[in-house]
Amino acid sequence: MKDYIYKRVLEVSNYIYETKATVRQAAEVFGVSKSTIHKDVTERISKIDARLAEQVKQVLEYNKSERHIRGGEATKRKYLSTEQESD
Repeated sequence: MKDYIYKRVLEVSNYIYETKATVRQAAEVFGVSKSTIHKDVTERISKIDARLAEQVKQVLEYNKSERHIRGGEATKRKYLSTEQESD
């Protein structure tokens, strides 16, 4: 694994664990695709640090379990803002 990838994997994994960020949020912060972040935190981190990999996995599982709620809230905000603009 190249040095810059190794460093990014650790930085991304620590960021997700410490902030409880989603893959999408981490991708925006680090300026890479969601696919890259996902590969970093599901495949590459386990080869580097098994304990951190497990911690990140727990955050990802929690985020996945909550995504239907976040999606519903985003849709509600969207329609409320559209409603206010038409008034």
